[in-house]
Amino acid sequence: MKYILFSIVLSIFLLFYPEIGLADKNEIYIIKISGSINPGVADFLKRGIKKASDDDASCIIIELDTPGGLSESMRDIVMAIFGSKVPVVVYVAPSGARAASAGVMITIAADIAAMAPGTNIGAAHPVGLGGKEISGPMAEKIVNDMVAHAKSIAEKRGRNVTWVEKAVRESVSVTEKEALKENIIDIVAKDTDDLIRQINGRKIEDKWILELDDSKKKILKEGIRTKILKTIGNPNIAYILMMIGFAGLYFELSNPGAIFPGVVGGISLILAFFALQTLPVNYAGILLIVFAIVLFIMEIKITSYGLLSIAGIVSLFLGSLMLFEDSSPELKLSLHVLLPTIAVVSGFFVILSGLVFKSHLLKPKTGAKGLIGEIGVVKKAIKPEGKVFVHGELWNATSKDPLKEGIKARVIKVNNLVLDVEPVAMNKKGNKGNHQLLISYMIFFLTQTNFLFY
Repeated sequence: MKYILFSIVLSIFLLFYPEIGLADKNEIYIIKISGSINPGVADFLKRGIKKASDDDASCIIIELDTPGGLSESMRDIVMAIFGSKVPVVVYVAPSGARAASAGVMITIAADIAAMAPGTNIGAAHPVGLGGKEISGPMAEKIVNDMVAHAKSIAEKRGRNVTWVEKAVRESVSVTEKEALKENIIDIVAKDTDDLIRQINGRKIEDKWILELDDSKKKILKEGIRTKILKTIGNPNIAYILMMIGFAGLYFELSNPGAIFPGVVGGISLILAFFALQTLPVNYAGILLIVFAIVLFIMEIKITSYGLLSIAGIVSLFLGSLMLFEDSSPELKLSLHVLLPTIAVVSGFFVILSGLVFKSHLLKPKTGAKGLIGEIGVVKKAIKPEGKVFVHGELWNATSKDPLKEGIKARVIKVNNLVLDVEPVAMNKKGNKGNHQLLISYMIFFLTQTNFLFY
């Protein structure tokens, strides 16, 4: 039995981390990256480089095709490449691929940089989320920081520092032949086998000599964790998931037993927090968002006539602005996502709070409280006990005044399934019952007016 359990646990582990396996020192590890550079990709590459280092592989080849991505993720990848204990080869492939923006830094950071025929590299000028141009003093600050980072990488690897600076400042881009001529890359190879053949026996910084004869290729595939993280690693998606999560839990707390909103909210929050662990989160922003949810919940319990909801919206807006505060514009929320999300989520909270508040003002329709104020007919004379027909049922009743059979009586109290009633008309000066009914309607109208103002 214990062997079966061990096999099940091992299978689940390998499902989430398929790159974990038996090591072979005479293996070339290959990672294929196609798409934008984000926290999911960075996590995958760091794990792959660490595994290659731990397994003492011959080298690791990163086949790269990217339009760019988040600068923070790019920096994480560059640091992982510099910290690798085995040679790292970045190969821009296949034909038609590119290494743009963040891909430039990753390529020049490699121990060996290579490109396939028909590829290009460059255009590393930083841009904001969605490809928008950065303007103002922040633009100069970001560009200078990126230039310094790129030049330091190029100097460390002995590559063309002048071209790298132009790639950042002027967004220049070159083909693989031009890149080889300008000392941006080391090799042009038509495919992976050709690349391995060309780097075989190559000496790298007096640290390694690549001995790749009879080496086996091993492709490291993405696990479920990486696939999920790549999908939700965008700050905007992580933010939307967090808002859906809070909204679902809020609905569940205000309407216990709904189940579905709570389940969706819980799953969304887990995914959001999973993504946030790889993003530079400002915890003051998270606290403000949580505080906003608390204010919305308090609106249900406390009659503030909208003041708590207004405070919650302000707190939610400020927290959202601060959530991903960072020097990199790619890690800030897009206003095109932030403003509609806040409008929808705040509207959801306010409308739900209003409905709950209105339900508190309405007179109960069922139970003992629902009988109070109802008018019934005396079916058996009350002297002082008798019976009253009210709400379609016959009830035992008592009254301070004797009531004859057939007259109308109002319920004023319920004691242990016995109704305490009074006649609808009580004094000689007028119909006090009608006056009380009119006052009740006026009070109800005023409370509804307050709700409308709310």
